[in-house]
Amino acid sequence: MDGKLRDNDISHVVEADRAHVWHHLIQHAPWSGTDPKADPRIIVEGRGMRVWDQKGKEHLDGVSGGVWTVNVGYGRERIANAVRDQLIKLPYFAGSAGSIPGALFSEKLISKMPGMSRVYYTNSGSEANEKAFKMVRQIAHKRYGGKKHKILYRDRDYHGTTIACLSAGGQDQRNAQYGPYTPGFVRVPHCLEYRAQWDLEGEEYGIAAANAIEEVILAEGPDTIGALCLEPVTAGGGVITPPEGYWPRVQEICRKYDILLHIDEVVCGIGRTGTWFGYQHYGVEPDFVTMAKGVASGYAAIACCVTNERVFDMFKDDTTDPMNYFRDISTFGGCTAGPAAALENMAIIEEEDLLGNTVAMGDYMLDQLRALKDKHAVIGDVRGKGLFLGAELVADRATKEPMDEKRVQAVVADCMAQGVIIGATNRSIPGFNNTLCYSPALIATKDDINHLISATDAALTRVFG
Repeated sequence: MDGKLRDNDISHVVEADRAHVWHHLIQHAPWSGTDPKADPRIIVEGRGMRVWDQKGKEHLDGVSGGVWTVNVGYGRERIANAVRDQLIKLPYFAGSAGSIPGALFSEKLISKMPGMSRVYYTNSGSEANEKAFKMVRQIAHKRYGGKKHKILYRDRDYHGTTIACLSAGGQDQRNAQYGPYTPGFVRVPHCLEYRAQWDLEGEEYGIAAANAIEEVILAEGPDTIGALCLEPVTAGGGVITPPEGYWPRVQEICRKYDILLHIDEVVCGIGRTGTWFGYQHYGVEPDFVTMAKGVASGYAAIACCVTNERVFDMFKDDTTDPMNYFRDISTFGGCTAGPAAALENMAIIEEEDLLGNTVAMGDYMLDQLRALKDKHAVIGDVRGKGLFLGAELVADRATKEPMDEKRVQAVVADCMAQGVIIGATNRSIPGFNNTLCYSPALIATKDDINHLISATDAALTRVFG
């Protein structure tokens, strides 16, 4: 690790962190089972697919920054230099005006999204989804007397941390203790074939799962439903790939009842599944596409709510009404670092054919996970798309009884001790926090994947025998 801090310097950093930083997703109380004397983990540096902590220990990062973000890997000087140069020239101006990187990135982005045409800049995936929700609600008031305002969301899907996004959240443990929630959000069933709600499989199951959405629409009243919000591949809910027949039927249902289709690409977007966007595997034509994490690979904060021209036109169809336009602002949507970084990020993906690498390495890793399933009876199902993969652990293959969450986390901890970072669903879905999650950077090689697989193999052997 280059530029290693002196012992006294890093000791100060550790103590400052311990005393003042409130970490995400961490129980800080000493009774939580963690050692109160243990140092907090500080990630100091990253290069390629590896990161180093404050003790100089190297880790292979199999989750792209912990939350599916650093798609092109660490240490990309050209992105950092593009951000630096842009910040010196112009760091920020409110989104009511334009900027050079904002205009150029929107053009580049839309070139990868046939049928879409407008980019609304914001600063996080949660906020991007909020923008789409607000647009749906405003359209309801403008065109339907406020009636067509309900937004459907799917069991196990996740759309962000704000109250409105949690209102559209299909992960009950993430939602617990934060209500009451915003009214008008209605849940539809999941589409995880491994946990099928009906005695069907393949395309028959996919169509049934989509038809279950129509049943909810009819129960609520089609004239009350404004939009359907779905992840193309469910992420934190267990890396759920849609079954055959699902997406075409979903699109058909939305068109039948004039329901806007909102695809949340915060995790899947910008190459994670081997196409620029996850929905592009399935021939879907959305009205909204939201994105964040991989847009600039974490080198700068940026998120986007992208719409088609149909949606855009709904906000300029009556210039005599002073309340007609989308009266919204995202302060840090005016930062120029985000689109400057995103332009370089996209250029790297194109120049290095990282979409092609994602397909090839994703197929290879899926095969390796299937081989692990043959070896370890605790793996009940393996699934995924591109470099976005999951292995669901079970206590009994015959009954599909989910593995206890603590034992799943023991596998993650064992890998960490080996210097390999993998993820797992945790404190999200009651009784079903049992899926190991992998999302290595799009630059992953066979050696990297073999390392991830061998660490998982060793961990499963130690935890389960």
